[in-house]
Amino acid sequence: MNALQQAKLLAHIVRWRLTWGRHDSDYVPPGLPDRFVSARAVAARIADGSVVISCGIGGNARCATFFWAVRESFLKTGHPRGLTWISVAGQGGRGRVPGTVEELGVPGLLHRYIAGHVETAKALLLLADRGELELYTLPQGQLALLVEAQARGELEVRSEVGVGTFLDPRGGHGPGLTPASTEPFVAVDGSALVYRLPRIDVALFSAPWADAAGNLYLGDATTLTESLEAARAATRNGGLVAAGVADVVPHRSGQVSLAAGAVDAIVVNPHNEQTTSVPQRRYWPMFTAGAKTDAGESIQRLRFINRVLRITPVRGPVQQALVRLAASLFVEVVPRQALVNIGIGLPEEVCRLLYENGLHRELTFSSESGVYGGLPAPGVFFGACVAPERLESSAWMFRHYQEHLDVAVLGFLQADSLGNVNVSRRGPRPAECVGPGGFPDIAASARTLLFVGTWMNRATLSIRDGELAIERRGTPKFRDRVAEITLSGAAALQRGKRVFFVTDVGVFRLTERGLELRRVVPGVDVQRDILGACDAHIVLPEGGAVPVVERSVLTGEGFALSWLEPSANASRSA
Repeated sequence: MNALQQAKLLAHIVRWRLTWGRHDSDYVPPGLPDRFVSARAVAARIADGSVVISCGIGGNARCATFFWAVRESFLKTGHPRGLTWISVAGQGGRGRVPGTVEELGVPGLLHRYIAGHVETAKALLLLADRGELELYTLPQGQLALLVEAQARGELEVRSEVGVGTFLDPRGGHGPGLTPASTEPFVAVDGSALVYRLPRIDVALFSAPWADAAGNLYLGDATTLTESLEAARAATRNGGLVAAGVADVVPHRSGQVSLAAGAVDAIVVNPHNEQTTSVPQRRYWPMFTAGAKTDAGESIQRLRFINRVLRITPVRGPVQQALVRLAASLFVEVVPRQALVNIGIGLPEEVCRLLYENGLHRELTFSSESGVYGGLPAPGVFFGACVAPERLESSAWMFRHYQEHLDVAVLGFLQADSLGNVNVSRRGPRPAECVGPGGFPDIAASARTLLFVGTWMNRATLSIRDGELAIERRGTPKFRDRVAEITLSGAAALQRGKRVFFVTDVGVFRLTERGLELRRVVPGVDVQRDILGACDAHIVLPEGGAVPVVERSVLTGEGFALSWLEPSANASRSA
């Protein structure tokens, strides 16, 4: 990007920062039918003790106007109170961004919070920590499928997702994260688990546009997530369906996403966002289905915004080498034309390398949000894609994954001797919970799992003369037992999955013998820096010799990615 483009993006960020809390809960445009009401009027229609779902993922299609209105109504009148609130995906602002689900973090407003990802909802985690909120977390895919099931009049979903993990009542603590969180939202049924949710009374979601008749249009959105299913579920349950839109537009024949008869209330919020920092009224076409855009230039713009907001960490030489190692393994174990799910953080960097080397042309990227095709958007834009082929619902995507997901590139907090993985908990307190997000569903579906992460937390590493130097050890991420099981290694092996862990010291693969060190980075002493540096049981290849990673991976000099021939792919990754 040139200086002028950067200046325009800086102005965009400043404008957003100066206006991100702007709202008017009483706003109603004149001359519209009675279905068009204020956000405060919607909040007044929510009865105490209701079960409410808000839709969206991260900064995509935030229900900001409803969050503000419910909070303001409660602070002024004491109602609605004692709500059960459901968020399929993460909807918090990490205590920094206004207009998120954290607006509901007022004692007494919520009784229960149920979500797939809770780490970003800091205000709600603090309530749970103080015993003022029941907190539950369920797999994002199962939540999406449960919402879809309620639209059919069903309250339960049976699945093998989560078997052998913390969600499984036979060995785990279940979805409850506080002592008072005792609702049985997960039960055992033979070899599977049965998930359930309370009946949804109120569905709140954002859509780009409505026409004067009350029809809704989602064509210029970044994601659909569970919006349509939630609306149908609330209708099926005799509840309230309310949508926030950015503007009223002329009728668009053939483009109606939800007919007026399926919506009880429409709130016009001129400040609705398409995604983080992008007003829907000035939406960015790059995020819309079938967009014709320079993907590389678009990704540069998004990465620049993340850097300015200090969302995307600056990756030093060691982490860049780790990403190259993961990408080089990717081209060995992943076939052309694969369907790929990319997680947030270091996996995004792997995706960047695949793009920069032109390999994305023979891959289909996707997101649990329902975007199919295109390039995953990084950082605060997670859940959106640049130039997606199409937008589907989250439930559709998770069902599609069950049959078609070839590979997932994911991060991890901990792994252990049995190949169990923890991504859902950083510590024992509710405030230290992350939630599983879509991880259990994605891991259960993917044929190949590539976990990418550092060998230790808070270690100091450098690259000297083409070798890795460990200057100061940190806390090992590979343990004899993880603090919480989000993926069962035994279940993964039983299902025939290929599971790899790519770290800055080497590559490991989960085998019947345990975690096997498959490759070691130059400069790393296997005994001193790996076997003797953690309490996880690591096994060496039969014969004891561990292949050494090529120095170009470490230094980047002469490094290039290309697909291997099918025969080489099969022999090298077996």
